[in-house]
Amino acid sequence: MIEKIILGTYTRRVSEGIYTIDLDTEKKELSGLTLATKEVSPTYLAKSKAENLYTVTTVDGLGGAGAYDSTYQFLNAVTEEGAPLCYVAVDETRQLVYGANYHKGEVNVYRILDNGGIEAVESLYHQEETGPHKNQDHAHVHYTDLTPDQRLVVCDLGTDRVYTYDVAENGKLTLAATFVAEPGTGPRHLVFHPTQPIAYLFGELDSTVSVLAYQENGSFEKLQKISTLPEDFTGENGGAAIRISNDGRFLYTSNRGHNSIAVFEISSNGEQLSAIQNISTEGDFPRDFALNSTNEFLVCANQNSDNLTLFTRDAQTGKLTLLQKDIYAPECVCVYFD
Repeated sequence: MIEKIILGTYTRRVSEGIYTIDLDTEKKELSGLTLATKEVSPTYLAKSKAENLYTVTTVDGLGGAGAYDSTYQFLNAVTEEGAPLCYVAVDETRQLVYGANYHKGEVNVYRILDNGGIEAVESLYHQEETGPHKNQDHAHVHYTDLTPDQRLVVCDLGTDRVYTYDVAENGKLTLAATFVAEPGTGPRHLVFHPTQPIAYLFGELDSTVSVLAYQENGSFEKLQKISTLPEDFTGENGGAAIRISNDGRFLYTSNRGHNSIAVFEISSNGEQLSAIQNISTEGDFPRDFALNSTNEFLVCANQNSDNLTLFTRDAQTGKLTLLQKDIYAPECVCVYFD
């Protein structure tokens, strides 16, 4: 079986935009890197059920979000002064696109138009006190996506907070709850357990995962905090991507600096993590990775070394085994199984 992967990139050196590559699940290999469309630093991607693609974009020095149809034909872009987004997500129920702007500390909401294009409907900034780390100079929104009960959850690396918003049908946001992480955590991304009211929050700045109980009112309560690094590691590291297996038994995170994937076993109630593996990504700066639909394979993008790494995953133990490395993918920072 051939599974297509869409790759988002920076275009600072050699990349030209959005690429695709094929995973052959029978041959267990990646091949066929192809430039799908030229775009300026499309660093994060999301697709709708209508097969339209929404991406981070920059147009004439203005940053924002762009829309493409299923053949990668450009539909439109909504941009404004300043840096582009760093994350996009699709809300199928309300036909909205959410965007996180790291550099501006802004949450953006766009409406999906009948032709698949987008228009801006809401934006807001966080004004809370920031954390003690040098990278927490102001609010840095890094993640905007849906909770299982269809609220919007926002991770802000600068303020050390996770915000939960109620979303109106027109995209207007109302704050429902705020979780305050430990100072210097730097909340980056989170994932929810598939069956339990539990979320796993990745702290970029302290390389930790916090296990959070999710309440009916949208609030979070910390249950556990665990490092993603070996005890003897003393170098610089930044947490990046976090994924959970479909069965809710295993959690995966990438370490930029240690250049590894950390693997955790999840307790049956979802409330505890146990470290079981830390495996090299065979490249430099693993910004993103993703599991395929069956969770048999994991594909990791190493931004600085311009390569993808392919692992196979044992469904019973959760552990990864290297299959392929040095698969060329320029400046890749987003891995999205189509």
